[in-house]
Amino acid sequence: VQLQAFGGGLVRAGGSLRLSCAASENIFNFNSMGWFRQAPGQERALVATINVGGRTDYSDSVKGRFTISRDGSKNTVYLEMFSLKPEDTGVYYCNARILQRNSWGQGTLVTVSS
Repeated sequence: VQLQAFGGGLVRAGGSLRLSCAASENIFNFNSMGWFRQAPGQERALVATINVGGRTDYSDSVKGRFTISRDGSKNTVYLEMFSLKPEDTGVYYCNARILQRNSWGQGTLVTVSS
């Protein structure tokens, strides 16, 4: 699968952004899809996932501020980010998982200024 992520940019603290991840195949082929973030000098970490049944999970740091959703007709997964904080800065990667196999998009940079 090819995953193309876009929608990143520079935003002030308190602002919002919406990321999109377009998949080259039916997103319901995957056990789950999600977003991971890699902050400068840190390892890639889970932000949010949505499984094939529609269950969503979020990291504690983004609960109540971020929302993951999907549009099956467009094979696209979204991450809506509100009340952004400087610590949300990083490269956001789209992920698609089947069993233990992960596929990654190219990443989109989000920079939140204070």
